[in-house]
Amino acid sequence: MRAVIAQMPGPDVAARTKVQLRQADLTKPPGSLGRLEEIAEWLAAWQGRERPRCERPRVCVFAGAHGVAARGVSAYPTDVTRQMVRNFIAGGAAVNQLTVAIDGDLRVYEMDLANPVADFTQGPAMDETRCARAMAYGMMAAETGIDVLCLGEMGIANTTSAAALCLALFGGEAADWVGPGTGVVGAALARKVETVGLGVEHHRAISGDPLAVLAALGGEELAAIAGAILAARMGHIPVLLDGYACTAAAAVLHRIDPTALDHCLIAHRSAEPAHGALCARLGKQPLLDLGMRLGEASGAALAVSLLKAACACLDGMARFGEAGVSPRNPS
Repeated sequence: MRAVIAQMPGPDVAARTKVQLRQADLTKPPGSLGRLEEIAEWLAAWQGRERPRCERPRVCVFAGAHGVAARGVSAYPTDVTRQMVRNFIAGGAAVNQLTVAIDGDLRVYEMDLANPVADFTQGPAMDETRCARAMAYGMMAAETGIDVLCLGEMGIANTTSAAALCLALFGGEAADWVGPGTGVVGAALARKVETVGLGVEHHRAISGDPLAVLAALGGEELAAIAGAILAARMGHIPVLLDGYACTAAAAVLHRIDPTALDHCLIAHRSAEPAHGALCARLGKQPLLDLGMRLGEASGAALAVSLLKAACACLDGMARFGEAGVSPRNPS
């Protein structure tokens, strides 16, 4: 995985430049479509196409089980992870409906739910081999022909793991990174803060190695997301990241190489309080802010509509000369 990170390709500057030139000649004031113009340029740079497209979006939900859930850090029992996987497969979850709405392809990747990763307050959640295998499994999501990869997760207690990752990677206090997740309050929230602090302190010796931090404090679904991001980069596939847990997984790569997430956009700002701070740390502004905190790639799927709109405007708008519209007066 370290070797893959060292070999990441950069953007297609020529494709991005051609989009910029076309944008400047479309029948609108320069920059008037705001972030839609930025999205079109970003898609071109990472798809390597001067006319980017968003016809084949793939939505991926990685599901993992966490041993730290036994400490009572979630409002729901651990069985909910497996139950929700069945719900995804049956088509009954929110992400199923959102994927249909964008004409996307939903894939559910069930990790080893029968064998949760260990309680990270007692030892590493995963050894290096299990973490690397989970990353490799996630890489399978980035198949040839996909226009954009939407990443999300399901796993009771994974916001506890996400908070621990953020604390280990960026510092501060446990309370800075811990939020209600599925809705914990009072004593349960205090227990969650304590758990995150204990876990990070237990693994303080490896805090300088982000991949070791991922193994020690993460979960299989979070490692798989990191792997999917890497594979997408190698395959020239743009990525939409979902909420807090997904972004925390991505942050591991950012700490290794600040350019590692250049092919990623954060789809939405989660209602989980620390997500905004994490986005700022990564230097990324989420596309949407709708008060969502569901996970399961719901925000990422929803944001695909913005990518489709950006492509539609770039493709369908007339140029000034074609429409008989006078361009901007020279300055």
